[in-house]
Amino acid sequence: MTATAAARGAGSTRGTASRGTDARGADTGGTDTRGTDSDGAGMVARADRTHEVPTPARPERPARGWSTPAAAVRAFAAAYVNWTAATVGPRLRALARDSVGQARAALQLQAGEVASDRELRRGQIANSGTVEAVARLPGRPGRYVVVTRERTSAADDAAYRGLAPEWHVSVATVVRVGVRWALSAWQPEN
Repeated sequence: MTATAAARGAGSTRGTASRGTDARGADTGGTDTRGTDSDGAGMVARADRTHEVPTPARPERPARGWSTPAAAVRAFAAAYVNWTAATVGPRLRALARDSVGQARAALQLQAGEVASDRELRRGQIANSGTVEAVARLPGRPGRYVVVTRERTSAADDAAYRGLAPEWHVSVATVVRVGVRWALSAWQPEN
């Protein structure tokens, strides 16, 4: 800690303690037990010490939401399993905008990966499917089991010819965002 930061940290504090300690028991230079003080010196001292300024994450807001958790899961799953080589990137980006948390991050990553997948475009690979069942996972609030039946095809790749549709199971997690529902996690199980 610099001398200037130490001087700033010696100011008055709120709370029950005039000088606080961090998790290791080290003096925090004037922060109270809640990690704040009246003039913000604790944050300045922490920034001087760690070279980081703690800031809260911006709240994620989906582009749209659904009126019920099951509707959010069903709409997400239907869009997720139906795509072509030309639409898969934009579809994943749209799903990311409509999601929050882990689901948003994973979908953004997937969209980036398919953008550079030449095999996907060369083979004109596509996937089509139906959502066969959506059911709440017992004892797990906000979690749903999703069963889809999907067929993958390719216009220019013999490896996909004649493939029968396959059953897939995924677990979706939904959260309330305002008065609407959005996906916060999507985990394919097979």
